[in-house]
Amino acid sequence: MNQKTFIGVVNPVKDKMYRLALRLLISKDSAEDATQEVLLKLWSRKDKIKDYANIEAFAMTVTKNYCLDQLKSKQNNNLKIVHTNYESQDRSAFDQLETNDRLKQISLILETLPEQQKLIFQLRDIEEYEYEEISKVMDMNETAIRVSLSRARKKIRIELLKKDSYGIT
Repeated sequence: MNQKTFIGVVNPVKDKMYRLALRLLISKDSAEDATQEVLLKLWSRKDKIKDYANIEAFAMTVTKNYCLDQLKSKQNNNLKIVHTNYESQDRSAFDQLETNDRLKQISLILETLPEQQKLIFQLRDIEEYEYEEISKVMDMNETAIRVSLSRARKKIRIELLKKDSYGIT
């Protein structure tokens, strides 16, 4: 595989890899580094890439594993999935404040979830992957993914309802 072919194969996936790395590593610099490292790993295996049925799933799996390795090596102390960079300029200050507050609440709740549920929630509800793609990335059964996602959503819903109904009798 030559460089032009490799770029054609990897370029459509590069942004998704960066977003996943950013979600896991928080820091933009760390996410950029992780994306570059994964691209280098893919380049070193360029002759074997064509053997994979779903190159995107393979690239996302490599990215996920690399980021988790980085987190385990204590180079990054925090794990945060929800970002506050989804703001539109058309909203009022109150709406922006309310949205930021809700995102912070969800972020805190997500930190209490098991690692697997965080990643599945990230891939399905934020990155909008299909269950089949998540199954390949996480190397899990689709039914197990649905159950894990359901439990994560339920936990988030229950915790948000607790916060919203605090002090109301």
